[in-house]
Amino acid sequence: MKYSLSEAAKATGKNKTTIQRAVKSGKISAAKGDSGSYEIDPSELHRVFPPAVAQRDAQHPPSNDTQQGKFSSINSNLSRVLELEKELAVAHERSNGLEAQKDQMVDTINDLRKRLDSSEGRVTALLADDRPKRSLFSRLFSR
Repeated sequence: MKYSLSEAAKATGKNKTTIQRAVKSGKISAAKGDSGSYEIDPSELHRVFPPAVAQRDAQHPPSNDTQQGKFSSINSNLSRVLELEKELAVAHERSNGLEAQKDQMVDTINDLRKRLDSSEGRVTALLADDRPKRSLFSRLFSR
């Protein structure tokens, strides 16, 4: 669909005479239709003059409040991520400490079991000892 001169003016937000001058000067190529009016290809028009919506957006960028709202939301999210990463690091550190403490306790338990087994053997040997018992007096002065 090609634009007429007035449609091209509406599409770009420019005046009809501005579009007509651009066509006559050769900035925009256009053909004359059967009725004698200009027929302007939209891509040719917008090559020179951006669409009216794009111009309005360029003239009125999002307000600072909107941008600040986006940035504060992003900053808030980044801050929360950093907080959670710190919490996770602390939790990992605590987990590693507890794991080391558990390993130390397992080693202590194993050592105590060995000592207990060794003590049980000595107690059993002492109880089974059939040697005659000497009195405390004879033990002290028999040397």
